[in-house]
Amino acid sequence: MKIRLAIAFILLVLSCGESYGYTKLTDTIFAAQLKPIGRTVIDKQHQLELITSAAHFGFSFKGTECAVYATIAVAGQHNYLQYELDGVYQKRVRIDGGVTAPVIIKADGPGKHRVWIYKATEAHTGAVIISKIAAPGIKSLAIPKLPLIEFIGNSITCGAAADDSEIPCGTGEYHDHHNAYMAYGPRVSRALNANFVLASVSGIGIYRTWNRNGPSMPQVYENTDFQVNNPQKWNFNTYSPKIVSVALGTNDMSKGDGSPRAAFDTLQFVADYVKFVQLVKSKYPKARIALLSSPMIRDTSNTILQHCLISIKKQIDTIYPSDKPVATFFFKPMDAHGCSGHPSVADHQILAEELKPFFEGLLKAD
Repeated sequence: MKIRLAIAFILLVLSCGESYGYTKLTDTIFAAQLKPIGRTVIDKQHQLELITSAAHFGFSFKGTECAVYATIAVAGQHNYLQYELDGVYQKRVRIDGGVTAPVIIKADGPGKHRVWIYKATEAHTGAVIISKIAAPGIKSLAIPKLPLIEFIGNSITCGAAADDSEIPCGTGEYHDHHNAYMAYGPRVSRALNANFVLASVSGIGIYRTWNRNGPSMPQVYENTDFQVNNPQKWNFNTYSPKIVSVALGTNDMSKGDGSPRAAFDTLQFVADYVKFVQLVKSKYPKARIALLSSPMIRDTSNTILQHCLISIKKQIDTIYPSDKPVATFFFKPMDAHGCSGHPSVADHQILAEELKPFFEGLLKAD
């Protein structure tokens, strides 16, 4: 009788463990054991909240599959992760609020595998929440000890509106087309063997947004999730970038959505930009500052933006004569192929190839 009961219990455990396509007779790591990079927080439930675009973490496991327990705060809404398996990008994964089933990542065969999980969307779409990961032999991976680049910017830097491979442009939600992994910043960083973080918000500018007077990047940069009314401040001691890249101006120069809008104010733009660079330098005093123009602006507006960036560089170099000079990069104008006039995934590869020699030189500089 005891033997029959023991066998029955084992069969019950195995049947329950296979309900999601994997065995529960395995190992588990919890959120607090993960080692993420990007703006993240451990919440009151001891879960990891991935906040900013491309915030990511890694782990290794043995066997053919692992289970990632991910959710979002609001039932009925959705968000996206994307992942890399054994050094090869795989796909985006939709995360639905209120769904308890884990995301199952399958490998082609047994053995040891490495996974890197990225948030595909930006801070304003809400956090993707990780509670635990289960798989045989699972171990958290540390972020490699590599130079770090922080990319500050707008929707282009987010990788917003870049990916219509699953949901056609003009349909679905705005964040259905986000692909932060394939944005120019992460691509440049991977090509140059550097770490990266994205500090970017769709529609944002230096002194106004694409269709309103604010909030601007200087108003929200210090807030963990870039929301203007959030009292939670980001801890800038979390990491120390070698380079801080700033690509803002597209939305300041935008004509908006047809609502009344004052002409672009070069004096205010330059003055506010200088103050913002000073703010960044106060957080990262050892970082090299790089100012990028916009691939979406052309003709007279492009010339104006370039002149503004040159003026900003001169002022910052004068204020900080002992620091390394500000670097500037001017994109070639681009005919974008993504949604709503944004660069597509393929366009971001072009931008990354343009930028690669520029950042390579900055990383090599003493």
